[in-house]
Amino acid sequence: MQLHTREWGSGDRVAVLIHGIMADSQCWWRVGPALAERGYRVIAADLPGHGGSPRADDYTPELLAASVLESVPPEPDLAIGHSLGGLTLGRAVERLRPRRAVYSDPAFRLPVLDTGEPMTDLMARAAGLTAEQIVAMHPGFSAEEVAVEVEMLKLWDPRTALSLGKSAGADLTPPVAVPSLVQVADPSFLVPPAFQEELVRLGFEVRVVKGAEHTIHRHLFEEFMTGLEGWI
Repeated sequence: MQLHTREWGSGDRVAVLIHGIMADSQCWWRVGPALAERGYRVIAADLPGHGGSPRADDYTPELLAASVLESVPPEPDLAIGHSLGGLTLGRAVERLRPRRAVYSDPAFRLPVLDTGEPMTDLMARAAGLTAEQIVAMHPGFSAEEVAVEVEMLKLWDPRTALSLGKSAGADLTPPVAVPSLVQVADPSFLVPPAFQEELVRLGFEVRVVKGAEHTIHRHLFEEFMTGLEGWI
C-alpha cells in the first residue's frame, strides 16, 4: 500500500517519522522542521487508515510495516516511531535498516484491560472527540496541538484500533537490529519500569522523559528533543 507522506527539509540525511494511533503525519508539525534545521530531509508517513493514506479491511502490524517499507526510502539515517508507530517501526526495522532507531513510548505490548477488553477497543471510541474533550484529556496540550488533534481524528478510521485488538497481550518487542533508543513517558502505561529494565537487558538504551504524557513530542516538545541528544 502506497502511503501519503509529508516532508520537511532537503538535507543529505534522511529521517523517517511514524506516528501513533488516531494521529497522522500532522502530529510531527514541530519535530519535522526541527530535524530539517539539523540537516535532515524528513519524511513522515500516514499509516493505513490514518490521514491521507488508503483504508483497508484489516489493519495488522505486518500490513502497517509493509506499507511503510513501500513508501519511504530504505536505510534512512534516522527512524522515529511513536506508540503504534514504534510497534510498526519494530516490525519493519530489519528490512528498513535505519542507521539509528528511536522508539518513543512504543506499543510493543498492547495492553489488555482488567475487564479483558483490549485497550485498543477503548481507543476506537475516541473518534469524534470535541476540542473540549481533548483539552480535558490532555491538559498539557497547547491550543495548536488541540486543533491538530481535532483535524487528525476527522481523518482516522477507528477500525484500525479494532483490528489491532487482535494483537493485544502479545509480545512484539523487536530485535535490536540497529542502535536503538526507547524513549519513555513518565509514567508510561506501555513501558512500565519492569519492561524498561528488560529492554535494557536486551540491548536498548532507555531514557525517561520526566513528567511527559504518552505523546511526548506533543506534550513536552523541548524535552522530547533534548531526550534525543546523541541520537539525532
